[in-house]
Amino acid sequence: MTDPAPVPTGEPTPAPEPAPDTDRSPLRRLGRRVGRPKRSDVVSGMVTGLFSIPEGMAYASIAGFNPVAGLYAGVVPAIVGSLTARTVLMITTLTSAIALTSQSVLAGVGLDPTDPANVATLTIMVGLAMLLLGVLRLGAVMSFVSNAVMVGFSTGIALQIITGVLEDATGYDPQGHNRLVQLGDWVVHVGSWDLPSTLVAAATVAVWVLARSVRRLVPVALLVAMVVVSVVVVVAGVEVEQVADIAAIPAALPGLSLPDLSVAPSLVGGAFAVALVGLAQAASIAPSMPNPDGSRSDANADFRSQGWANVAGGLFQALPSGGSMSRTGVAAEAGARTRWAGVVSGVFLALVVVLLGGVAELIPMPVIGGLILVVGGELVWGKRREILLVLRTSPLSSAAMILTFLATTQLPLQQAIVLGAVLSLLLYCVQAARQSRLLLLRRGADGRWSTSTEIPTALRSGEVTVLDFSGTSFFAALPRIENDLPRGDDARGAVLVLVLRTLPDIPSSAVMDLLHRTAARLREQGNRLVLVGVSPAMRALLERTGTVAALGQDAIVDATPEVLGGLESAVADAERWAAAHS
Repeated sequence: MTDPAPVPTGEPTPAPEPAPDTDRSPLRRLGRRVGRPKRSDVVSGMVTGLFSIPEGMAYASIAGFNPVAGLYAGVVPAIVGSLTARTVLMITTLTSAIALTSQSVLAGVGLDPTDPANVATLTIMVGLAMLLLGVLRLGAVMSFVSNAVMVGFSTGIALQIITGVLEDATGYDPQGHNRLVQLGDWVVHVGSWDLPSTLVAAATVAVWVLARSVRRLVPVALLVAMVVVSVVVVVAGVEVEQVADIAAIPAALPGLSLPDLSVAPSLVGGAFAVALVGLAQAASIAPSMPNPDGSRSDANADFRSQGWANVAGGLFQALPSGGSMSRTGVAAEAGARTRWAGVVSGVFLALVVVLLGGVAELIPMPVIGGLILVVGGELVWGKRREILLVLRTSPLSSAAMILTFLATTQLPLQQAIVLGAVLSLLLYCVQAARQSRLLLLRRGADGRWSTSTEIPTALRSGEVTVLDFSGTSFFAALPRIENDLPRGDDARGAVLVLVLRTLPDIPSSAVMDLLHRTAARLREQGNRLVLVGVSPAMRALLERTGTVAALGQDAIVDATPEVLGGLESAVADAERWAAAHS
């Protein structure tokens, strides 16, 4: 016999629960997350891989590294980073800021930036630093770096990029103890520029401008300028410096590069500095390039992803890498839809190096100089609105931006980073302290409460004064808060009601001391302090510090889900107490 058909009950049939994922294979889990590549991803990856040739070589060159290491930074780090990142379109590779910071770190401890062992050691240590920050879930730290500081730092980096290629672009090496002086020296000595080099660099910029005028060529304008001008220079036999004069590009995949552990202790601080530069740059990619599949990015997972990319890249001759906004923008504009675009870019770049490495050696250095002048100029031009915004926001933010810019152009970058971080924290503390204030709460005839900034200077006998303590509990703001509290020395039976609904659950010890002293002083004067909107954690803290004993249990009104909940009953009790004690 067969089972009878189920009788309809009118209730919806519950959907079956999904089977638990019992597959613990890392490769299969990775396969499900990566999915299948789309045609647009392949095209985008090829464009991005080609774009990595001039940009990677140029960034490595301006920082004094072997240009080949800049190429290799677009192979293994790009593949590993794209496979593991939570920001799907992010391309992990060498950036100008990372290159310059890495050079500054190695130079600061007296290490040769062209030694592969030194580069491998720094790159792996940068990766370990990123992994540590990701494991400790310190992604939120990036939100404490102020926009004003980042604008100053980015603009300073752009100036470093420009001054770093002036010799390649014009044949004249500017002199000076900092980048601003070097820029001025370069302008003054225009008569010393090498004419062929200058013309080649100018032609590169001109071809880039023409390519940008064709919409379909916008994503590959730098590549078009590099190829066209390089071919003309080689065919015409113009005598300028070429990549081959700096380094030979082996027609082979990056080989194994082992670190020199003896220099690792001297690079610990510098590795964290480079890591912070890379992570700060990558943190701006997720908001600008949301995942096409609708999934959410995770800063901590991206930290770990870039860490793995650097550890793997360091073993295969790559420079330190991080999320690249320029390379990610190229990939997105060329049609990237999944993380396969970054994987394809690394694979395709490796094929180009193997098959066409000898051709890349023919690229004239003035061409690379012209391309980097374009990149640096675009960085400065792209920051113009942010610079104006900071200047119009506040004098303090403007000062922080200018100081960071000057530090980036005159100090080693790792020191400029530390200075920028300190300035960011100072800005945060100052702004947070300014937000702390007292507001007078008044109840109108209709029973509604309104706020006023006119705080009374003194309490009145037999009356209840209600103040809202809003903002943070930073100790820097408390002297001003205490000074604004109304005096009670000439009053009797007065009640001061403090609403604490916006204070942290666990305020600073300075706030607890202020509340305790205020309660004790008012009690000695024959008056009273009542606290409204007290969270459970704050109540426990008030009890441990003895403030509850000073106030009395009935002077602590717990917080409720309603805004200003408990205030009416607290004011009614306070009025009865004032009437009895005035």
